[in-house]
Amino acid sequence: MKKICIVGGGTAGLITALILKNRFSSLQIDIIKSDKIGIIGVGEGSTEHWKEFIDFTNITPEELIKETGATFKYGIMFKDWTKQPYFHNVIDSISRITFGQYKAGYAYTIKNNLNPKEYTDKHTWDNKINSNCLPNQYHFNTFKLNSFLLKKCKEIDINIFEDEIIKVNVKKNNIKSIESKSKKYKHDFYIDSTGFKRLLISKLGAKWNSYSKYLPMNEAIAFPTTDTEEYTPYTLSKAMSSGWLWRIPTQGRWGNGYVFNNKYINAEQAKRECEKYLGYKIEIGKNVKFEAGAIEKAWIGNCVATGLSSSFIEPLEASSIGTSIQQAFMLIHFIINYKETDIELYNTRFKFIVENIRDFVLLHYLTGKKDSKFWKEFKPNIPESLKKNLLKWKHRLPIKEDFPGFYQLFNDHNFIIVLKELNLINKKSIEKEYNFLSKNLKDYTESKIKEHNNFYKDYTNVMSHKKYLQSNINNLKVNNITKRI
Repeated sequence: MKKICIVGGGTAGLITALILKNRFSSLQIDIIKSDKIGIIGVGEGSTEHWKEFIDFTNITPEELIKETGATFKYGIMFKDWTKQPYFHNVIDSISRITFGQYKAGYAYTIKNNLNPKEYTDKHTWDNKINSNCLPNQYHFNTFKLNSFLLKKCKEIDINIFEDEIIKVNVKKNNIKSIESKSKKYKHDFYIDSTGFKRLLISKLGAKWNSYSKYLPMNEAIAFPTTDTEEYTPYTLSKAMSSGWLWRIPTQGRWGNGYVFNNKYINAEQAKRECEKYLGYKIEIGKNVKFEAGAIEKAWIGNCVATGLSSSFIEPLEASSIGTSIQQAFMLIHFIINYKETDIELYNTRFKFIVENIRDFVLLHYLTGKKDSKFWKEFKPNIPESLKKNLLKWKHRLPIKEDFPGFYQLFNDHNFIIVLKELNLINKKSIEKEYNFLSKNLKDYTESKIKEHNNFYKDYTNVMSHKKYLQSNINNLKVNNITKRI
């Protein structure tokens, strides 16, 4: 193994290149990208896996924020999905109140029927930043992020070629070479990051597993809007008549989109609904039709598909970047001396990743909403994996053992937050389970909850999100990373 070729210069390809090169500095990593292929998305958000990526690749939060127009992200605010807004934000100080696998901190919030505002950070709901507790997640300007990651690739001698691949030469289920109009490229291993085209992996017989029978969304419009006086420190996910709207603040503008089911509205109607909500006219930047799903095998022969080439569930919960990161971290453990058993294990773990995202995204739609034709008619078809878990979780909290594999994006704490707000947990059963804790464990739990609440009532170091960025942009020090989503 001497030479690896990554075809595609979007976020997934660049992340994969940076992880591989930082792990294997002696390998030749080549990226072949074409400016003819556009970047999907208007504004992007990260998940907790982003911190591991930037730590591993020696990227500092300071340079990231300055060069990508990034803002801070404490989590995702869900508005109008339920009677009251709720916040998907994994708070370390509560998530860590754990005895064995039992999440006692979250059990306490369920037992006492706490409103999300009573145990999530008050400053977040007020659109403020707590300088003593900065998040390790961000919102990005997608195009600036791409330029920044390209720069980081060049800094560590990753080769960038501007070219368009038009031919893939395959022999015995392996790629022997790829060609553009003027040049042939021959490498030992290939990464397909060509997006929905799946230019490489499709030539190796990759099969697409559709999740459309489970997930209702199949189209999206994306559009930028102008800068505002304030930024939310979270991604907004607002339920709409036929799907949901995202709003992501970045420095200088907002990224927005409406993800919908086109059986109920078309792109023009979605645009008008957004304009009615926002109170002003918008221009659609992108209109994408999609089918939720994933390829059956992300690794075939000497090729791995990543990013949109391997899966696309939907934008809810911002899983795309996190999936690319996890796939790359998996790959570095197998790629040098890989055998067929390694390929099989990688594909098994990949299946766990995408089904975990599918199940978590679908969970959000189990709201019981009936305020429009779409929400009235939506009848979820629940996959067996989620169906079995929902039966378990109706009477006990999720535990780590409920999640196979190591690389899935969403775990027990993520599911607990959403299950609680959708009333999919039997509160009496959770109360009974909690009450069986010893007095010492209950006292410890309640003291930690009180400690958490007291900490976030202190507004001494709290200021406007936008003001914080403007005041600190030239001397930004992100040195107190204590939270994750």
